[in-house]
Amino acid sequence: MENKKTKIDIILPNFNSADYIKETIKSVINQTYSNWNLIIVDDCSDKKTVNILKKYSKNKKFKIYWLKKNFGAGYCRNYAIKKSKSPYLAFLDSDDIWKKNKLKTQMKFMKKNNYSFTYTNYEIFGSKSKKIVTPRKFNFNRFIHNTAICTSSMIIKRKIIKGVEFTDTKICEDYFFKCKILKNYNAYCLKDFLTKYRLRKNSLQSNIFRNFYWIWKINKDYNKLSFLKNFFSLFFISLNSLQKYGVKDLF
Repeated sequence: MENKKTKIDIILPNFNSADYIKETIKSVINQTYSNWNLIIVDDCSDKKTVNILKKYSKNKKFKIYWLKKNFGAGYCRNYAIKKSKSPYLAFLDSDDIWKKNKLKTQMKFMKKNNYSFTYTNYEIFGSKSKKIVTPRKFNFNRFIHNTAICTSSMIIKRKIIKGVEFTDTKICEDYFFKCKILKNYNAYCLKDFLTKYRLRKNSLQSNIFRNFYWIWKINKDYNKLSFLKNFFSLFFISLNSLQKYGVKDLF
């Protein structure tokens, strides 16, 4: 039964997503699980995007915060978390999509097993189509070798993220957030393909060398990994990325 104890706040950072945001929001509105609030932090988007979002501003289940300066996705997520109050947090990027039974199935999975951190298998769509089967369970040591937890698939109990923030890096801002939680809690996979991750050419995340630079930097500055551990972290991440995307789509 859906009650106040199981309300979910959905965290959605947004920047210039006019081409995708309506489809993303529709996938939230269509959820079979109804006890949610959607918190959108707009990162100083263009007029076209703002006009789309304004159409949802009267919806009582939506809370939209407008930033007057561009701060990045990490800042937006941290801002939204501070504004949220529900015991569960879900994350969704402004160009990704949920299947309609995503929240309901995942919440049932979490409650049945008393899990605090879960994610799902996901489908890649956009410039490439592929189903990604993720490992059944992650801890910190496994995650720094395989970063296969899709942020848009995550639901986390609020109580385990106190003091944990997304980094203000240009990309990979979610990497350290997951690392820090995984040092204390395991994450568990719901094997259903309930999340659709949009792969776009020329996006910030699409360049493998840029990704590796930031993961190396975050491992060094935040995770405090030694040179050798950092090297093996990137080596195994690159192998897993090749397996997921293939050589052609990494560059």
